[in-house]
Amino acid sequence: MTSAKYDVLGIGNAIFDVLVRTDEGFLAAHGMVKGGMALIDEARAASIYADMGPATEMSGGSAANTIVGLAGFGARAAYVGKVKDDQIGRLYTHDIRAAKVAFDTPPASGGPATGCSYILVTPDGERTMNTYLGAAQDLSPADIDAETVAAASILYLEGYLWDPKAAKDAFLKASQIAHGANRQVALTLSDAFCVDRYRDEFLQLMRSDAVDLVFANETELRSLYQTSDFDTALAQLRKDVALGVVTRSEKGCVVATKDDVVAVPACPIDGLVDTTGAGDLFAAGFLFGLVRGTSHENAGRLGALAAAEVIQHIGARPQVSLKELAQANGLPA
Repeated sequence: MTSAKYDVLGIGNAIFDVLVRTDEGFLAAHGMVKGGMALIDEARAASIYADMGPATEMSGGSAANTIVGLAGFGARAAYVGKVKDDQIGRLYTHDIRAAKVAFDTPPASGGPATGCSYILVTPDGERTMNTYLGAAQDLSPADIDAETVAAASILYLEGYLWDPKAAKDAFLKASQIAHGANRQVALTLSDAFCVDRYRDEFLQLMRSDAVDLVFANETELRSLYQTSDFDTALAQLRKDVALGVVTRSEKGCVVATKDDVVAVPACPIDGLVDTTGAGDLFAAGFLFGLVRGTSHENAGRLGALAAAEVIQHIGARPQVSLKELAQANGLPA
């Protein structure tokens, strides 16, 4: 196996995040399911945006958040995602490159606008997402550069990619290239509603060894195996994938292999502000530990540390150096 140019390459829906604090009444008035992610069209996006209060805006997308987190730890990180050559697309490109992430996907010259996600954060810190995929859904196999994929130690894919057909094909092409180069492939299940839509296909990916590592939260895991019992779901996950990592909010996480299960506690926080990006940043810390060759327990601690940082402020991007944060907490960085 040749040495890697990148530690992790992420592929995902390139989405510009628009975050606003709101209340349950706003969600009810707009018919939103609290805590979920709904795909919306351009007209509904405009309607929600018109009713929203002052917002925080930044480049986002699940895998992109993870990749930016990895760069914050000091990893060599790259990202593939589709934006349009419009004002928001140019903002997105500048933002992710400024985070020291290699981002070379050519923007679309025509077609739908750059994707946006309108994220409503209620006082309990829960986030409800309304996502207009826009140009992101036009990511296609043509955007997958074989040389770039083969040059990354780990390929990281988001479950949200499974919504658009062309992006699904891009996902599968990248997975085959990575495995052909003896690289690891990781998948995050992204969202319980996403799992509900594509349960059988996700299980097929896992059972056919198309992915080596799966990230899920407790809700997603129960949805995947259609059981309310966590231990039953975890036992099944251990049969289906080489490495499974399940986050459990304030209960920390479990790292499961066929031979072992390691429980890692959550990091204490001063106060919960916004859960947006918690799973994304957890994955960043865990993957960083993995590429640095640390133990699964320490990888879990790095994940917990990054997740704790991001949930204490608005937005899914770290506001401090994750590398320095890890060093201050005695973790490998």
